[in-house]
Amino acid sequence: MILALSGASGFIGQALIKKFQAKGWLVRVINRDSFSMTDEKFLEEKIEGTDAVINLAGAPVARKWTTVNKQEIYDSRVNTTRKISIAINHANHKPALFISTSAIGIYDSVNTHTEDSSSFAATFLADVCKAWEHEAMLAASSTRVVIFRTGVVLGSDGGALAKMHLPFSIGLGGKIGNGEQSVSFIHLNDLINALVFTIETPSIHGVVNAVSPYPSNNAEFSDKLGKALGQPVWFTIPAFAMKMLYGEGAQVLLEGQKVLPEKLMKAGFEYKYPTIQNALVQIYG
Repeated sequence: MILALSGASGFIGQALIKKFQAKGWLVRVINRDSFSMTDEKFLEEKIEGTDAVINLAGAPVARKWTTVNKQEIYDSRVNTTRKISIAINHANHKPALFISTSAIGIYDSVNTHTEDSSSFAATFLADVCKAWEHEAMLAASSTRVVIFRTGVVLGSDGGALAKMHLPFSIGLGGKIGNGEQSVSFIHLNDLINALVFTIETPSIHGVVNAVSPYPSNNAEFSDKLGKALGQPVWFTIPAFAMKMLYGEGAQVLLEGQKVLPEKLMKAGFEYKYPTIQNALVQIYG
């Protein structure tokens, strides 16, 4: 199998490449410079003749949302996805599948969400997700399109835990605000396996919630992380402190979405690390 992969240098991308190589699949890397190619060259070198395209590209969200940063967050997702969709639509031998990531930040923080939910947030991040998904779905007339709305990805080599490990490992970790905000997470290994499962299951299409079946909340997550690292969790990080540090971007940490992976579960996908304790014990045990 030949796959094209954007975002290959990232936390998820590196793990996905290892999985693909272990299966004997060939990977064409779509790096940042690839998006500067003409549409014709991009099609010829990156998309034509592939069996599947996986789009993980996107600038970091967990930072202060300046005007410049917000534009980068938007462009790195929406413009890159548009280029991929255009190439797929113009390919002579079209890939059988296009998986494009999105985020559970599209949902509001009030309801519990399955893939059928249309209760979306009225936030910058939700607007980015809507535009991002729209561009991916432009390829739906040419191939099977799957949108992976991904939650908080947990792994030892990056993602959310990379920033949290140091303070929690020395007893300075704590819940954020009241700690009641939902944390819909997924272990990195489960995410990689879910992507492969989707590639190998043609009946899956449209939106997929890439999260664990047992969402947590910030207080429980903080407590379990402290225990996994053998440290007490005494502190509370005030909401105003996060707003001072991250500005509008603090909403990523202060608001959460309670999301369920109904489509993966119905398709028969089996999680190895379904609970927050399972996940953290595997990572730090």
